[in-house]
Amino acid sequence: METLLAVRKHLAEIPAAKRDILREKIQDYLVFRRETAAFLAEHFAGLCTRNCYENRLSACCSKDGIIAFFADTLISALLSSDEELNALEKALCSSNSGFKCVWLSEKGCIWKLKPIVCEMFLCDAAKKEILGKEPRLEREWEKLEEKKKRFTWPDRPVLFDELEEIFMDAGYRTATMYLHNSPGLLRIKKISGMRKEEK
Repeated sequence: METLLAVRKHLAEIPAAKRDILREKIQDYLVFRRETAAFLAEHFAGLCTRNCYENRLSACCSKDGIIAFFADTLISALLSSDEELNALEKALCSSNSGFKCVWLSEKGCIWKLKPIVCEMFLCDAAKKEILGKEPRLEREWEKLEEKKKRFTWPDRPVLFDELEEIFMDAGYRTATMYLHNSPGLLRIKKISGMRKEEK
């Protein structure tokens, strides 16, 4: 909630031209996400829905199973209407006594663009069933995982780090700014020479 409210507040404060600049920054990432979604829909949708979601086996869509980066929230917000963002807030304010992720409705994930951790999660059984039988598909998936790192893995300048930095420069700090908070990711930055002095 802290992150969602911070994102909504700052996006409402800045001029439309600055929101457009943010939308421009995420275009390459959206191309990657469309490519990934198409791959998963073609090869995994039926299997994952049947074996995990419908049968309550999924660790990915469990109540406490997801990690959403600050950039996930910002990108989804940039693509969402006020009504869609209100639905996210409502979900966070509702009690969730079930087994499923707070973001799951009867129609699926209520995020406009689901968190990258959710999108890229494939359990070992699914990988064996689909990728293990066709090396070509396994190579395609590995390429998608490498592309993901170009946006999220801070051993070089990456989008997720840049988006956090923009909001930090505006005075915002949230726990989901993992590229600036996670000891592991900070270590990667330090080793690669990407670590900056804290502001």
